[in-house]
Amino acid sequence: MTSPSTSNNHRCLNLISKCKTLENLKQIHGQFLTIGLSHHTFPLSKLLLLSSTVCLPYALSIFRRISNPSVFLYNTLISSIVSNHQSTQIHLAFSLYAQISRPNEFTYPSLFKASGFHSRWHRHGRALHAHVLKFLEPVNHDRFVQAALVGFYANCGKLRAARSLFDRITGPDLATWNTLLAAYASSNEGEGEIDVGLHEEGLRLFVNMRMSSCVRPNEVSLVALIKSCAGLSDLCGGVWAHVYLLKNNLSLNQFVGTSLIDLYSKCGCLSFALKVFDEMHKRDTLCYNAMIRGLAVHGFGQEAIGFYKKLISQGLTPDDATFVATTSACSHSGLVDEGLEIFNSMKAVYGIEPKVEHYGCLVDLLGRSGRLEEAEECIKKMPMKPNAMLWRSFLGSAQIHNDLERGEIALKNLLGFETENSGKYVLLSNIYAGVNRWDDVEKTRELMKDHRVNKSPGISTIN
Repeated sequence: MTSPSTSNNHRCLNLISKCKTLENLKQIHGQFLTIGLSHHTFPLSKLLLLSSTVCLPYALSIFRRISNPSVFLYNTLISSIVSNHQSTQIHLAFSLYAQISRPNEFTYPSLFKASGFHSRWHRHGRALHAHVLKFLEPVNHDRFVQAALVGFYANCGKLRAARSLFDRITGPDLATWNTLLAAYASSNEGEGEIDVGLHEEGLRLFVNMRMSSCVRPNEVSLVALIKSCAGLSDLCGGVWAHVYLLKNNLSLNQFVGTSLIDLYSKCGCLSFALKVFDEMHKRDTLCYNAMIRGLAVHGFGQEAIGFYKKLISQGLTPDDATFVATTSACSHSGLVDEGLEIFNSMKAVYGIEPKVEHYGCLVDLLGRSGRLEEAEECIKKMPMKPNAMLWRSFLGSAQIHNDLERGEIALKNLLGFETENSGKYVLLSNIYAGVNRWDDVEKTRELMKDHRVNKSPGISTIN
């Protein structure tokens, strides 16, 4: 199969980019067959690229009719599937890969990207790494393959492997630096505990990047830096990043703005967070979520509800995180009726099915206000099993209101999740002490000893 220059410049190729429907695509395909372009690699690659975005089954039917397709055509279709269909059709990309007799260095980057989409594909990525070592000559381990490997291991949370591969790259480009910086910054997202060491490593990596003469930090680099500073409550580092942004005329886009709002909120500088919010030209739901979350943590419930209403008035749609942040804000400020109204609107107005974290906020909202019976009823009626965080919240509310019976229920359920956490024992002990049941205080301490639970002394990271 050849690709002479005349086929590369044919007018049909100009029409391909204008195809928007399957009917148009079929017409162009007919022209390809009539004038013989279907026998040339480059025109076929353009046809496959377009058809895979318009109608993937049709693209596969075209591909199956190609006799002895080149690795270039395989690479084109694999790359398009990964880029345009994300995790839904990844199995097709790997199926095509299995048919290639001799993959090259352009085959692997898309497949490594696909392997990082979901944990079920991680094992395929590790196998691909072995294939790279097997099929590619060391001289062909180009930057794209190396960068893709770094990205894959970073997405899998294997930061030690990602860093080891990164350190072997001679003169990594900006995208590769940013991949690893983002991995360090996001390594604890969604988790309860923060790995300070990873955030510190992220800051050290940024310093190394600044010392490199090959690249200059951009907005993506700063988002990662600011996230790491927020994880460390490093206000000075975050302010430096903000000043760098302004001095170098970089854009205060939605991503940079949201990370700055989160940083300033976590460091107690709400006035700075509000200033950043006001200076942003374009704000999305994530930006509003960060502002609502910051106000919630500092007890400004009414203000948080104001931002929630403003989000809706701007035509934006609240998401799962919006409802967690806003309901939490109501909980911390005692705005029970407002919180219940917002929670109930999730499904009724926006069609969002509440998850366990939303029920956790609802239980906390009711429990803090002393409506423990309603909170308990809510737990019983939940469509999913309560998690440890929800039971801890319920136990905390029981301790605040000296409700011994419900405190014991919460502890009993918590023991099924985490026997090593001392906090729940301390809360129950405080409930017993509040009603002068000192024998039970002693029994709780004995229970801690039986489970070999030690209460860690309090510490502070503030200098």
